[in-house]
Amino acid sequence: MKENMMQEGVIKAGRSGHEASFSITGARLVDPWVKLDMQADLHVADGRIIAVGAAPHGFRPARTIDGTGLVVSPGLVDLSARLREPGFEYKASLESEMQAAVAGGVTALACPPDTDPPLDEPGLVEMLKYRAHNLGLAHLYPLGALTVGLKGQALTEMAELTAAGCVGFAQASQPIQDTQVLLRAMQYAHSFGYTVWLNPVDPFLSRGGVMHAGPFASRLGLPGNPVTSETVALHTICELVASVGCPVHLCRLSSAAGVELVRQARKAGLPITADVAINHLHLTDVDVGFFDSAYRLEPPLRAQRDRDALRAGLADGTLDAICSDHTPVVEDAKRLPFGEAEPGAVGLSLLLPLSLKWGKEQGLNLVSVLDRLTRIPAGIAGIDPARKNEPAGLSVGARADLCVFDPEESWVVNEKTLWGQCTDTPWLGREVQGRVRLTAVGGRLVFTR
Repeated sequence: MKENMMQEGVIKAGRSGHEASFSITGARLVDPWVKLDMQADLHVADGRIIAVGAAPHGFRPARTIDGTGLVVSPGLVDLSARLREPGFEYKASLESEMQAAVAGGVTALACPPDTDPPLDEPGLVEMLKYRAHNLGLAHLYPLGALTVGLKGQALTEMAELTAAGCVGFAQASQPIQDTQVLLRAMQYAHSFGYTVWLNPVDPFLSRGGVMHAGPFASRLGLPGNPVTSETVALHTICELVASVGCPVHLCRLSSAAGVELVRQARKAGLPITADVAINHLHLTDVDVGFFDSAYRLEPPLRAQRDRDALRAGLADGTLDAICSDHTPVVEDAKRLPFGEAEPGAVGLSLLLPLSLKWGKEQGLNLVSVLDRLTRIPAGIAGIDPARKNEPAGLSVGARADLCVFDPEESWVVNEKTLWGQCTDTPWLGREVQGRVRLTAVGGRLVFTR
């Protein structure tokens, strides 16, 4: 029996309501792990992919889904999604944002530690992991706070936080001002094989800036955040990495000069990776227009040359991955004068279509685009099964974390088409192409449209 896609919605099945088995027929399978791009059937049972192509002898799936015209890929991995719990439930709940994740094809995500209280104690991390597990939606991989309270003074108990489930350590948007503390943090992390995730921003040069420092900020009379706030921080980080050898992931690069510094660091053999937020691949400071606070982001949208360098750097491998930088902001905090508005935008629902848009405009094939959304970010977060010599992607035996989407379907971004508790984004009212039709996590159908 073949079925069309069910009515749109997140299936609140929890851990006990999984599909026993299903097949997707006639779809285009795209797997960045093995550079696969072909049309074939895919069969799932007991949470794993059991066959690609012909079904195993005697296999009778509980559900057969017609995948004609659809792409099946590994589930997306998002390196930055603020879920707003604990402490900011008035902005969003864990359940609402995990629903937004699976509605966007995201099956695994990392969340920064800047909650209230920050994720600096094992109990908080365990609680968050437990709640996410019980929701039965996407896999959650928290980042632990690098310093206690994110205050940049005392180091956290990284070993205990790792045991609780943290995949790395970060300061989010609270940079460490004392470089001696940052040096010690890197030394400690390197001793135990942990990765440090840093937002490259100098707190003094960026202080008070609400927009990219340039002619448009001057024209609007808004205080600027200069490119040097990123490059000065990058120089410091690179020098410390060269001294210590600690792997560092650079979060959300925003400038052409920053891209060039990363390129030089990687040529020098430094263990550095970097990501870019999806909005920064498409938008510039000109888009702010007449004080449109929807474009108030952190880091700020920069000049066209910066955007073009980010796009090219991601295409040539200088930058590794794309993230949504999902940051829900309530309407009351966003509908303020630009300089007073809270920075941030939702992005989980837009990660796939905006990445496809970038790839198409750069002339890249679908395998290359999805590589930056699946295999590479999984490696950065330390959750790539292939590193443990386990099946990954769409290989037989791999965990069935799947994103099924229509690459040609266009849709308008609005409050009704976005999932999550908040819907503020610069893309409201715009049309995008590429829409998730089904998401499976561990072989369970958790979202269908």
